[in-house]
Amino acid sequence: MTEKSAQANMSAQENEAGSTSELTREPLRIGGLELNSRLIMGTGGATSMDTLERALVASGTELTTVAMRRFTPGTKQNVFEILQRNNIAALPNTAGCYTARDAVLTAQLAREALETNLLKLEVIADEDTLLPDPVELVAAAEQLVADDFVVFAYTNDDPALAKRLEDLGCAAVMPAGSPIGTGLGILNPHNIELIVDRANVPIILDAGIGTASEAAQAMELGCDAVLLASAVTRAHDPVGMATAMRFGVEAGLTARESGRIPRRRLAQASSSFEGIITERVSGAREQDSL
Repeated sequence: MTEKSAQANMSAQENEAGSTSELTREPLRIGGLELNSRLIMGTGGATSMDTLERALVASGTELTTVAMRRFTPGTKQNVFEILQRNNIAALPNTAGCYTARDAVLTAQLAREALETNLLKLEVIADEDTLLPDPVELVAAAEQLVADDFVVFAYTNDDPALAKRLEDLGCAAVMPAGSPIGTGLGILNPHNIELIVDRANVPIILDAGIGTASEAAQAMELGCDAVLLASAVTRAHDPVGMATAMRFGVEAGLTARESGRIPRRRLAQASSSFEGIITERVSGAREQDSL
């Protein structure tokens, strides 16, 4: 076998191994859902329905959030029609709600309209930060879990609050990397790691992602999935960015599963120094001098 054909054969084996790994990976299970894609998309900020559809397809997502205030049944090119056409599950959310009462009412309307118990719970404190109101969030989560909703709770990066939401019965906890739409990435990776380490439910990094490397970082930190919208819908090329995010999430998860090398204070050569050319040269010089 020639060197070139040997390299080609090795490359084919590596590709086969990679594809097999993806096929044998356990799906992410949340409230009856089984998701092979770890990228959850949002629909806010899309410039057109056509661009949104192409971006969703490019992302490979199997679950997409939709604000109930955008629900307009019967409208041509309706968001929900796009999701149905591409076999993408809808995750209604309570975006725009400031109180537990409003969030619960919106959730009940969503269940009646869409015939689903799935819900992304958002209860925000103010328009400037769009961060959750912890008191109203906990109150809403408690009521909705008791009413048999499968609650995906959007929260801040407070490990104590994240654990409280899990203890209340939320199916998934979704800490923000940074405020919605800022593109600041993961501002407090240590807190995200703490949330992941203490959790017994899926942790989904939600909000603040700006580019694919940050999506990869979320998965490397231990998150089970990434939810994003603005990073794609407001990108110069939404379809291209959706593709990049898909690869970023996959790369981060694969890297985590493969196991990174430990960090060290000092360098460690990747190859042994035994038999290096300087030793052979010095040995030859010694013989010449005899």
